[in-house]
Amino acid sequence: MGFQLTQKEQLLLKDQLSHEKVCIEKYSNYAEQARDPQLKQLFNQYGSHEQQHYNTINQLLQGQQVNVQGGQAQQQGRQAGQGMGQKGQLQGQEARTGMTMQDDAMLCNDMLMTEKYVSSTYDTAVFESVNPNIRQALQHIQKEEQQHGEGIFNYMQQHGMYNPQ
Repeated sequence: MGFQLTQKEQLLLKDQLSHEKVCIEKYSNYAEQARDPQLKQLFNQYGSHEQQHYNTINQLLQGQQVNVQGGQAQQQGRQAGQGMGQKGQLQGQEARTGMTMQDDAMLCNDMLMTEKYVSSTYDTAVFESVNPNIRQALQHIQKEEQQHGEGIFNYMQQHGMYNPQ
């Protein structure tokens, strides 16, 4: 059973669709550029989540109901960043020195900044949505975007790329 979108919902969803497209492209490109295999894996995983977000928003734009799974991708995102602990840190630092580690740090910084921005745009879209199904789907996606940011933050902190103090 479909539903009608307000003009505002249409505009906001189209904006979010374009943001997701940029995220998909960035994660894909950065996975190819990253030197650390674990970072490549993290970027590929998050790129896959972004593709799911893109597909969900497309369904919403077509007035289709969506069924969001409560936390599977969120949990995976959280574990991905945390799973790169001591062993990954040591292997990554042994394999990478100088510019390569700086390059990976720059990719991470850009993706963390992107996730912060995208998450904030979802906040506005959630508040401006009339339809509860749209609001719920956008809240679910926003939570996953925040998990991506957390995973990148954890990776950076564990690899000496980010010190929040």
